[in-house]
Amino acid sequence: MNITLNGEIKEVSDDITVLGLLEFLQIQHQRVAVERNEELVKKDRYGSTTIRDGDALEVVSFMGGGSQMRNVECGLRNENRK
Repeated sequence: MNITLNGEIKEVSDDITVLGLLEFLQIQHQRVAVERNEELVKKDRYGSTTIRDGDALEVVSFMGGGSQMRNVECGLRNENRK
């Protein structure tokens, strides 16, 4: 199925959860916020929130030193890259 992830179309497995997507992308789920279809997904619901075809997701991580946030690169790379 296809979703929009941080503004880019991505193909993902059917019936994948938010947690499954983050694990697939090698993103530490404790360090990000996820919005699905313009609604914040609570961290305790990452494992039970199923992503559907056509959903739009935004994944952002928090940066130290203030209130800065950045969109996470959502390729198949680790978010801790340098």
